[in-house]
Amino acid sequence: MTPVVSHLTIDAADPHALARWWRDVLGWSYVWEPAVDDDEIAIEPTDGAATGWLFIKVPDAKVAKNRLHADLRPPNGSDQSIELDRLLSLGATRVDIGQGDVPWHVLADPEGNEFCLLRSTPDQLAAALAAQASGA
Repeated sequence: MTPVVSHLTIDAADPHALARWWRDVLGWSYVWEPAVDDDEIAIEPTDGAATGWLFIKVPDAKVAKNRLHADLRPPNGSDQSIELDRLLSLGATRVDIGQGDVPWHVLADPEGNEFCLLRSTPDQLAAALAAQASGA
């Protein structure tokens, strides 16, 4: 038997604002409606398709590159360029962590946590993997 991941926990100076931002980015919902004085805010996909995220208030500021980050794909029916514009309009910023010339974008959320926006949609990735598996 192996453990089950309950959620991914993210330290935050303002868990309300950061959870709201990621909720809007991912199209997820609050696990419970947060109270004004809550120091922990949880979000998850409504269909249960992914592990939820828990934002916890901490007193210390982020000072170094993340050792763990999210890789996001554009949704089917969209593309990387459209999703990049949407993320930037929501307040994401471009960051350089030494990635060089790569086909993905490295961004940061409003508290400076890095994440990547990949190139292919889930359907495009599935098609590429299927073609690779069939030797095409």
